[in-house]
Amino acid sequence: MSSEHYFSETPATEYKPKQIHVTLCGRELRLETAGGVFSPDHIDQGTAVLLEQLSHAPVGGNLLDVGCGWGPIAISLALHAPRATVWAIDVNERSLALTKRNAELAGVTNIRVCKPDEVPAELEFNGIWSNPPIRVGKDALHEILLTWLPRLVVGAESYLVVQKNLGADSLQRWLDATLPAEFSTIRVDTAKAFRVFRVKHRG
Repeated sequence: MSSEHYFSETPATEYKPKQIHVTLCGRELRLETAGGVFSPDHIDQGTAVLLEQLSHAPVGGNLLDVGCGWGPIAISLALHAPRATVWAIDVNERSLALTKRNAELAGVTNIRVCKPDEVPAELEFNGIWSNPPIRVGKDALHEILLTWLPRLVVGAESYLVVQKNLGADSLQRWLDATLPAEFSTIRVDTAKAFRVFRVKHRG
């Protein structure tokens, strides 16, 4: 699939929903996907690597999934932390519709699905989890990360997964150099050609 599709607000491909079987947070689920979103056929490898860190997610507060796709990260967070409010954001309208539908199919009611500009401006987050859209381009990616990571509450952490050959190490250096001094970025895992970074607001 060309990246033009899942970075577009309204994908050009015809909407043909299909069902897939996945395991999220230990639950066997039958969810819906469609073309025109990221990784429509299965949980992509990077997301799977990221979700191996799910035990580190808070069990309450406001959690954020940046670039929710059809919803695997947001739904995993919602199952892990039923008392939390999980904000699932994406620019792709089809992704938002699928995440809403899949939240219903998974039986979770603590997910708020919306476009980025619909998140209340004053809201801060107890955790941010993302398989960020690296292929959107460096400038756009940097803008996304600088928009959301500074909104971590003091003491909170963000977990990000990035493919090694798509600039993971240089992104880590950029985060360390660019985020405010009270933030730190470390690598917490390397698996299957992916790096997992933890960004912490130390305060």
